[in-house]
Amino acid sequence: MRKKRLILGISGASGAAIGIEALEMMRGQPGWECHLIMTRAAEQTIETETAYSAKQVKALADAAYDCFDTAAPPASGSFRADGMLIAPCSMKTLAGIHSGYAGNLLLRAADVTLKEGRRLVLCPRESPLSAIHLRNMQELAAMGAVIAPPVITCYLRDCSAQGMIRQCAARLLERFGIETGCVQRWKDGEEE
Repeated sequence: MRKKRLILGISGASGAAIGIEALEMMRGQPGWECHLIMTRAAEQTIETETAYSAKQVKALADAAYDCFDTAAPPASGSFRADGMLIAPCSMKTLAGIHSGYAGNLLLRAADVTLKEGRRLVLCPRESPLSAIHLRNMQELAAMGAVIAPPVITCYLRDCSAQGMIRQCAARLLERFGIETGCVQRWKDGEEE
């Protein structure tokens, strides 16, 4: 029986740690493979914002593809993927997906995910949002994409930055039915 496949995209938006945390969590999922596509801007952001190198992040995935290799397997609808997560998703990437501009492998894989009717989850990282950003997100949601920005969850017992990143990544993976055991839920553990 083949493993399920998640395509994970990391764009150049701030918040690369969310995508890295999702990659780390995927390593503990025996029934899944994780296929990584990072933009060049993502590689720069990773080196700026985290203790990881782009090479170390690529090593966390089952397969990693060059963002400009539009002949790589995720560029085709015949590549059997069970969905795609882009975390973080820059407004540039979101606009490219919205317009159908498949100028690199990340955009092409997202385009294929939508056209094949597979789950596409976008974690947009921008603030404040312009009317253009909001329109693009609303229209992508109408096309079937799930828009899931990283949101501070104030009811957590762990309010550290790492706790928030862990919670966000785990909640994003839940959209694909991937249980990491890391999600803290509202009123978990309270007496009835």
